[in-house]
Amino acid sequence: MIRAGIIGGAGYTAGELIRLLINHPEVEVAWVHSTSNAGVPLADVHEGLIGETDMRFAETFDLNACDVVFMCQGHGFSRKFWEDNELPEDLKVIDLAQDYRDESDGYVYGLPELRRNEVELCRKLANPGCFATAVQLALLPLAQAGLLEGEVHVTGITGSTGAGVKPGATTHFSWRNNNISVYKAFEHQHLKEIKMTLSGLQGGKDPDISFIPVRGDFARGIFVMADITTGMEIGDLTKLYKEFYAGAAFTFVSDRPVDLKQVVNTNKCVISLEKHGDKLLVLCAIDNLLKGASGQAVHNMNLMFGLPERMGLALKPSAF
Repeated sequence: MIRAGIIGGAGYTAGELIRLLINHPEVEVAWVHSTSNAGVPLADVHEGLIGETDMRFAETFDLNACDVVFMCQGHGFSRKFWEDNELPEDLKVIDLAQDYRDESDGYVYGLPELRRNEVELCRKLANPGCFATAVQLALLPLAQAGLLEGEVHVTGITGSTGAGVKPGATTHFSWRNNNISVYKAFEHQHLKEIKMTLSGLQGGKDPDISFIPVRGDFARGIFVMADITTGMEIGDLTKLYKEFYAGAAFTFVSDRPVDLKQVVNTNKCVISLEKHGDKLLVLCAIDNLLKGASGQAVHNMNLMFGLPERMGLALKPSAF
């Protein structure tokens, strides 16, 4: 059994990670650390775990007591943590924050659809961001084929859980409900990792991406709409995408229109294509907490430990 530890166990991504790991046939959760909730039952904070586990949040942590540690604290915490704590020689790290997504300090950027071989061999993994995951999966086949030559227009709408568990002015129910708003237009923090990946597929040439992130009035999911100008026929574009994702465990190209209910509560990414004159429209949907965070982290863990990719992730979408 793989012994897993979790640093920062009180947030949304940690709650989903705990839910996945306690039901994973090859994982034993050794401890879940939370300074603010030490001694409190996990199910008191993550109420969906009622009846699933009797574990309590730990005040301390023993890195030598686990095989993998998941870092679920806020951005900037991980670098400070490893300055203060020594990484045991045999311990693997999966970081869900953005601290090492630039692949510094020996971390591998863990987008399985593109980096499966590197993920299988790595010891330290940086899990991609939620918007970054959806936008990259929407554009990877185009980048590899050299089709991102002009401006790429991307609009992405995300659920309120993407803002984290700590309440804020733009996450309060009375503000978010029946409302929609744009934030960080053209300068979202995930653009850095998106461009890093796409540039690598294009021989070092940065794509020209105009990205508009939107706050949605729903809890879970990301829906991305991307368009480019291309003369390629829809049949050839569909073939391009299906061949690119032919070996992917969780990313699928659909001949039907995409909607969020196809992916919420799963680790799936579903993509569909439309051609309107010389415009290609790519639609891409994921669950921000699973495929965009904790589910992808478990997928990466499976790869790092030589397990079947879909193990522990056979989840049914919340379609109704």
